[in-house]
Amino acid sequence: MTDFGAIDALLAGARQEVPLPSVEVRRGLREGLNLSRAQVAQALGVSPSTIGGWESGRDPSGEVREKYAYFLDGARTRLEAQAEQDAEEEASEEVGEAEEAEEAGEAGETETEGESETLSVAQPCVLCGHPARHQVAGFPQHLDPVECGGGTATASGPPATAKPAAPAATAVVPATPVKVVPVGRRVQTVSDEPDPIAAAVAGALAEHEGDVDAATAALVKRAIPDAMALLDSTRKGGRYDVVAHPWIPDILRKQTARGADQIWEARPKWARRELPPGAHEVTALDINGAYLSALKTHLPIGQLEHSTGFGHDRRRAGVHLITPPVWDHEGELPNPIGNRDEPGPLWVTEPTLRLLLRLSGPKYGLCEPPEIHESFTSGATENLLEKFRIALKDARDRAIEQDDEVTLEYVKAMYSKFVSTMGESNYNRELYRPDWMHLIRSQAFANLWTKAYKAYGEGLTVVRAMGTDELHVIGDWRSVFPEGRGVSEVKIKDTYTVGEDTDPAAAGEHEN
Repeated sequence: MTDFGAIDALLAGARQEVPLPSVEVRRGLREGLNLSRAQVAQALGVSPSTIGGWESGRDPSGEVREKYAYFLDGARTRLEAQAEQDAEEEASEEVGEAEEAEEAGEAGETETEGESETLSVAQPCVLCGHPARHQVAGFPQHLDPVECGGGTATASGPPATAKPAAPAATAVVPATPVKVVPVGRRVQTVSDEPDPIAAAVAGALAEHEGDVDAATAALVKRAIPDAMALLDSTRKGGRYDVVAHPWIPDILRKQTARGADQIWEARPKWARRELPPGAHEVTALDINGAYLSALKTHLPIGQLEHSTGFGHDRRRAGVHLITPPVWDHEGELPNPIGNRDEPGPLWVTEPTLRLLLRLSGPKYGLCEPPEIHESFTSGATENLLEKFRIALKDARDRAIEQDDEVTLEYVKAMYSKFVSTMGESNYNRELYRPDWMHLIRSQAFANLWTKAYKAYGEGLTVVRAMGTDELHVIGDWRSVFPEGRGVSEVKIKDTYTVGEDTDPAAAGEHEN
């Protein structure tokens, strides 16, 4: 007699195998989350080689197949959510990093980092303690300072700066809504000082009774803390809070006490091997404000995360281990990775990688694309330091226009020391970002290379490219580059003659 119960139990327990995506998708999902095979294998209770087999064509079965499918589905969901978030942030960046200030009645304008939300139940205002119907960045607040009733804040959270509304009144009016952020370089409330650079210069001159040299020396000495204060003040309205002391991979740490880390900045030190026949006048051009211009570069916002190989994500930035392409134009243009004798892979920065990728594209076609082996990157934006850069640039432009050498030297010290001390330095303990230091320096080198290519494309003969700001050319350079002291201009550093005149008549004249 047939055991119908056993058959029913068999049918009830029978299930179709969970479908799995293709092997290419499996690997892409894992690497998209920056997970190693060992990490996935440990979670699933298998060996890393088993994960490698599943990503090469073999399929798991049974219960472990269901676990693997669950992992892949979760990975896909997380990556899709991250992609949507990145797309929204990228779209927001196109209209500027700063948010529009909201009108705040007769008390003036008020800016916030986040959008306000309406509360279903009134909660104590974080500034005055009176009931508020809105919240900003998770903290109940009055949007209109006129409504802020004064008194001591009763809501939890840090105290906010407040100002008296009138001499005879007890109510206080908040300067701006306040957002509490994790440890880092935070967006600050608006400064009462409209021009901190001008105020610092005026104060130094007054303190030293008009002694220009003494005032300049004092300002240069305090350039680092002043630059950090300016950075904080210019972060107002920014979309991102800066992680000032993130975990740093070993490749970004000095290998010895007096040594360097493993990052290659692509510093050019190039001279043309062969010159056109005849005698030529060479102009050595000085590129103004090289590091100041380089502050506009793609910088990682948070902690660097490891990934391996394959394509380049333009929404992220960091350092990359690459095998650079062969460069066949050494006779006319410097190598984009600088002077390097050792073959094989090397760690380069985001600006160097992006330059190589551009030069390998259809517009230039100057080399093959670099091979990317692994990377340490984070979500990035090109505008992270843009307000900081513009504040320094505007002060520099005004100083040049007014022939103010005190301010000019002060501003130069601020941006140059800001870049040079954000690595392992005893002079700047507020910001530890050696990755930023390398990226900004490399951006300056990439900018110089771009100018060399522009000169070459306009028919000039490029003779030499050195460091961040030195370009030697033969030809009518004024038709290519504007002359002046602005950051978008160049000035003459030197002129000299190379080669010999091969005209026999000219040679005879010299002998007579």
